[in-house]
Amino acid sequence: MRKRLESEGILVTNTSDFLDIKDVSTAFKIDGHFYDAISHINLQVHHDEILAIVGESGCGKSTLATTIMGLHDPHETRISGEIDFEGTNLLALDDAGFNRFRGAKIGMIFQDPLSALNPLKRIDDQISEVLDYHTTLSSDEKHHRVLELLDQVGIVNPARTARQFPHELSGGMRQRVIIAIAIACKPDLIIADEPTTALDVTIQAQILDVLRAIQKENHAGIILITHDLGVVAETADRVAVMYAGQIVEQGSAEQIFNQPQHPYTRSLLRSMPQRDDENDDLYVIRGNVPSLQKMPQTGDRFAPRIPWIPADAHEAQPTMHQVAPGHEVRCTCYQHFYFPDRTTKGRVAK
Repeated sequence: MRKRLESEGILVTNTSDFLDIKDVSTAFKIDGHFYDAISHINLQVHHDEILAIVGESGCGKSTLATTIMGLHDPHETRISGEIDFEGTNLLALDDAGFNRFRGAKIGMIFQDPLSALNPLKRIDDQISEVLDYHTTLSSDEKHHRVLELLDQVGIVNPARTARQFPHELSGGMRQRVIIAIAIACKPDLIIADEPTTALDVTIQAQILDVLRAIQKENHAGIILITHDLGVVAETADRVAVMYAGQIVEQGSAEQIFNQPQHPYTRSLLRSMPQRDDENDDLYVIRGNVPSLQKMPQTGDRFAPRIPWIPADAHEAQPTMHQVAPGHEVRCTCYQHFYFPDRTTKGRVAK
């Protein structure tokens, strides 16, 4: 792979990191001005792991995913930093360079399978499209691969499904087709953007089982974007918590669920419904995620939503602090917070 990319004029650095996101910011143009949707993101993803990125809607999770995939209009977006993928800085590529990675080395499972699929094409044609672009398989080999992929994602009758159109499939089956397209070329990295949204609990569990099986079989790294902490507890190896375009905490799933440090992380966990707390009112996080135009430029961005936060949290510019090996938090006063009425321990159930 390295030699092929170098022969095509794509710069390959001398790093062995799988995916290393370094100080990445993405800003969108609104009324002639650029506003950061994600700010100074630093993350690493490893082979054979699932990294979950969690947070409320509007926190920048999907923007980070589309930045990695190179799906932004360069005229309406300003991106800085570096995304090192297997030795190549993705942000230095033009669209043709990105196309050599999309589908082949990086696959993406989109949030809405119905809008991601072409309503006028049969399923086998849509899966074959990525194989046409990235492989030299014959027609018979492609057909066999399509059936193999549909079987791999748990579709009971692959031959029948291959000849159907998207509108003829259920939501769960469409999501499986999207996964089949994403893994068609056995990518090293899979980005799953809310892959279980709008699916019932049984189908959610089946989709997550498919992702885990793919990870083990292909030794892939998976970025799982979700707001569902129950899914994270069941699935993730590591967790990054995003708020208002920043990573505010990251660590192993056990660290995040059992020793949460940032007040936003603790608030998210506290808001999870508990089976043993049937008579308790649900905890509600006050306020909303700020819009891009009203993003705080100083202090902890979550501070305006916590009435009891110390005054210096509104003023000091927080940086990431290591609280334990592999566990970091962006907060100047995380030691002061404790929720005595509800523990988060014991929630990781992988």
